[in-house]
Amino acid sequence: MAWLYALLASRSVVWLLFAVNAAGTAYGYYWYRYQLADTPPLFLPFVPDSPTASLFFLIVLGAWLLGRRAPLFEALAVVTLVKYGIWAVVMNVLVWRVTGTLDWAGWLLIVSHGAMAVEGIVYAPFYRFRCSHLALAAVWTLHNDIIDYVFGMMPRYQMLANYADVIGCFTFWLSIASLAGAYWLGIRQPRRRLCLSDRGA
Repeated sequence: MAWLYALLASRSVVWLLFAVNAAGTAYGYYWYRYQLADTPPLFLPFVPDSPTASLFFLIVLGAWLLGRRAPLFEALAVVTLVKYGIWAVVMNVLVWRVTGTLDWAGWLLIVSHGAMAVEGIVYAPFYRFRCSHLALAAVWTLHNDIIDYVFGMMPRYQMLANYADVIGCFTFWLSIASLAGAYWLGIRQPRRRLCLSDRGA
């Protein structure tokens, strides 16, 4: 596995991921444009879940490319990438099961959000966040669930409206699982050295 971590830590791969995630983040905010237009200003930061997750990861990648660290954003990135990556895959599969069909955009969401969860996991060994950073990420993540399922700001899937209570319960426990996974992968497991170069680390 050493070769894989060397590849992940190569400057060219980090730049590629930065470009891909920048494009995905921009498209994600565009995808939410109609819901954001109807959202009260107080709730705006909590509505575009997936693009905000990839934005956290962009900040992490940008810091690395500048030779810096952003431990709070590392914690936010691993938790939210895994959570919303898995969430979107499950929701689109559920749409497929409920309606019997899924358009190309739904399949694209499955692939792209699955990739979000994977990159959140595979880069966790390079992170240097602490329990205090993870605690702040927990506050953000669980508060976001309250905004979504108590104040009704969850992503709009009209065909799944009848399952809102079940989806809310699933989302809460997915948050808990993502936080536990972040603690295990980002704190408990051995750390990998990050030294960006075109040869890897």
